Amino acid sequence: MTENIKQGAIARFLNTVERVGNKLPDPAIIFLFALLLIWVLSWLLSGVSFSAVDPRTDAPIIINNLLTGDALANFLSTMVTTFTGFAPLGVVLVAMMGVGVAEHSGYINTAIKLMLKRTPKALLTPTIILVAIVSHTATDAGYVLVIPLAGVIYYAMGRHPLAGIAAAFAGVSGGFSANFVPSGIDPLLQSFTQSAAQIIQPDMAVNPLNNWFFTSVSSIFIILVGWYITDKIIEPRLKDTKVDGDTDDLPEFDEISKTERKAFYISSLVMLVGVALLVLAAWPSDSALRHEGSLTNFRSPLMQSIVPLIFLLFWIPGAVYGFVAGTFKKTKDMIDAMTKAMTGMSYYLVMVFFCALFVSAFAQSNLGALMAIEGAQLLKALAFPSGVTIVGIIFLTAFVNLFVGSASGKWALLAPIFVPMLMQLGISPDLTQAAYRVGDSSSNIITPLMPYFPLVVVYCQKYVKGTGIGTLIAMMLPFSIAFLIGWTLFLLAYWGLSIPLGLQASYVFPAG
Repeated sequence: MTENIKQGAIARFLNTVERVGNKLPDPAIIFLFALLLIWVLSWLLSGVSFSAVDPRTDAPIIINNLLTGDALANFLSTMVTTFTGFAPLGVVLVAMMGVGVAEHSGYINTAIKLMLKRTPKALLTPTIILVAIVSHTATDAGYVLVIPLAGVIYYAMGRHPLAGIAAAFAGVSGGFSANFVPSGIDPLLQSFTQSAAQIIQPDMAVNPLNNWFFTSVSSIFIILVGWYITDKIIEPRLKDTKVDGDTDDLPEFDEISKTERKAFYISSLVMLVGVALLVLAAWPSDSALRHEGSLTNFRSPLMQSIVPLIFLLFWIPGAVYGFVAGTFKKTKDMIDAMTKAMTGMSYYLVMVFFCALFVSAFAQSNLGALMAIEGAQLLKALAFPSGVTIVGIIFLTAFVNLFVGSASGKWALLAPIFVPMLMQLGISPDLTQAAYRVGDSSSNIITPLMPYFPLVVVYCQKYVKGTGIGTLIAMMLPFSIAFLIGWTLFLLAYWGLSIPLGLQASYVFPAG
């Protein structure tokens, strides 16, 4: 009885969030209004002197007025390049063309059918979240591959496709700092942590994998919590949400024919050969795919080639499958498949246009930097005990993340304040960075300002036409709250048990 009352209260709250959220204008219009708001705020605050110092320049924060003649002229002259240079745009379009060939040839269809035969229905959710977490290793691959495929897989198994999308989104973005496999984000954050630590100790060295043990164990936490929320909260709430989207082009999950099986094995062998050749090319220490000997550094050609590699590793086996299985009769069929993949991206392109303009203006105004630095200074001035300060860092980061999406950008602002401050309290840079990563991940999935958020809305609209910002936020809010609170407690318990954070990491400064 108590459980039913609790479930009813949660459902009413989420329904209210969805109803209010969906009454907001279209996401593209929201970004347009947000852009106008940034312009006005930049004008109002441009004449105000702030004491906050930008740690990147050691100069006081100045709000740039975006309504001056020069600023508006620059806005118009760079509008096209701001749109075309928006990082997620190229990632999504290039990857989707390769995936389109694999999808419309039938290769993905057969792969999913084989997977469904081997994956127990009860373990589908944790399997999806696990794959989503591991996808971080390939930068943004999870957003363009795992999330849409999760919807297809759930739909094929007779479950609500939006629940699959929610589970994958939670793993890819909400669990962004949880991963068994080291990725490029580790050395990227470490570089800012080390620079900030050297303010106190000039010879301080921080290992790039200083949080690896914690992020690995956190993967188990994210999988278990995400599994419970998906199956016990999200999917039951979706039972009355009708799938009314255009599902005619979704794969049919009938029996696998001998021709399909043969085509799948041949094309998969081609993919494996391609991967083997890539490994051989990257293996030598002086490989052209490395940067100063490192494969995982963000500057390495391998990391910068992830999206083209995704394109090739789906396009080539997809094309092979199509011609072997007979779904492709001529080369134009491949182009038609890529065209169909792009057709579904038209609404996304409109949203991204306004999103790119807003993100650019927000960065140019310096409002995000002011918000982050003032919040950090307030936390510092409160002088809480070390444990409370760690919690404060997590929650402040989660709040700032609603407005400033870049993980490295936020840490570039916050690390020079948080790391030296906590070192003086006897807390190591390793623990401070771990706290930051928890906060940075937890609120990714509920902010429309996250660059891939509009793309996930488009994925949902494929199944439920009326999906809006409110629908997605209401779906993801339980994940976000559980991750923020649960992961914070998890870190505190992890700290209390003195389990190693990572390689050459410590909890105290100076390290004992």
